[in-house]
Amino acid sequence: MAEAIAKRVKCDIDLLRAGAFLHDIGRSMDHSIMHAVIGASIAKDLDLPMEVVEIIRRHVGAGLDEQDVREMGLPAGDYIPRTIEQKIVCHADNLVSDNKLVPHTYSVDRLMRKGSVRGAKRIADLHVELSKLYGDDIDALVLALGPYPDMKGACAPFTVPPEARL
Repeated sequence: MAEAIAKRVKCDIDLLRAGAFLHDIGRSMDHSIMHAVIGASIAKDLDLPMEVVEIIRRHVGAGLDEQDVREMGLPAGDYIPRTIEQKIVCHADNLVSDNKLVPHTYSVDRLMRKGSVRGAKRIADLHVELSKLYGDDIDALVLALGPYPDMKGACAPFTVPPEARL
C-alpha cells in the first residue's frame, strides 16, 4: 500500500520500502503499542539508518501526541510522523487490517469507539494531507486495488507488487 501511494507522491522510495518492510519488526516481541518503541530499538541496535528507525517509531495511528505518550506509559519523545516517508508508511498501516485493505474511516471509527478522538482526528487529517499530495482520495486507491485474496501475513500488503494485486 505504501508503495502504491508513493507512485504519485515524491519521496525517497528506498527509504519508504525499508520503513514499510520493517515498521512492525517490534511485533516479534510485543503486540501492544510498545511494538513501535521496541521495533525502533531493534532497528537502532542493528545499526539501521536513523531515518528507518524513526519510521518504525512514529508509525502507530497517525502518530502519538504528548498526552497519548503519557497515558500509554511510553518513553517521552516525538511520535508524530514528520517526513513524507514516515507519513506514508504510517497511513498505509492504517489502511491495512489483518490481510485486507480498508478505507481510512475503518481506523478512524475504531479509534472513536475506543474514545481516542484526538487520534481519530489525526488519522483523518493525515488522510486529507496525503490525498492532496496523491492527487486523489487515497480511499479510491484502496477500492481500486480491491481485496488481496492471496495475501498472507502482516507484511503482505507491502510485499505483493501492485501489478499482482489488480
